[in-house]
Amino acid sequence: MVALGAGVTLRMRGYPEPTRPLVALSTWQYAVVQHAARRIAALDASAITAGAPDPDQTDVAGFVDGWVARMNPRTRRDLLRFLVFVEQVAPLGCGYLGRFTRLDAAAQDQVLASIEGSSHALLRAGFEGLKALVFLGYYRDPRTWSVMGYDGPLLGRPESAPGGAAR
Repeated sequence: MVALGAGVTLRMRGYPEPTRPLVALSTWQYAVVQHAARRIAALDASAITAGAPDPDQTDVAGFVDGWVARMNPRTRRDLLRFLVFVEQVAPLGCGYLGRFTRLDAAAQDQVLASIEGSSHALLRAGFEGLKALVFLGYYRDPRTWSVMGYDGPLLGRPESAPGGAAR
């Protein structure tokens, strides 16, 4: 049991320090969210051509950190346990010895797809929750709206005169 604890401790080292102060996530949890966001909200060629920002540029992981700080304690606990699973356990189920944040993009995609398609409802629900947080963090930024063909909220727009000209 001591060896297992030492192994887990060693696997939880070596994460880069975030460029922002954290309010709820630890350094390693922030890194897991950051890497997952890069895969979940990965840009395709048309989005890149359109100049859409990537998840790092919209600070998705920072958004999730702030959101987690406002979660009720039980939900926060469940999400943080799910991040342990994503980082340490899920890669093993796909045949990878390294932790999630050390895998290349293709391997990370495989790990996330295995969770999304899991036969265990709790794992699928965890993935859906993480994906929802990533998309909330990504699409809150107006620079991402054009990728979806969204031109912004209707509230606060100037009224248009008949014929389309603004008054």
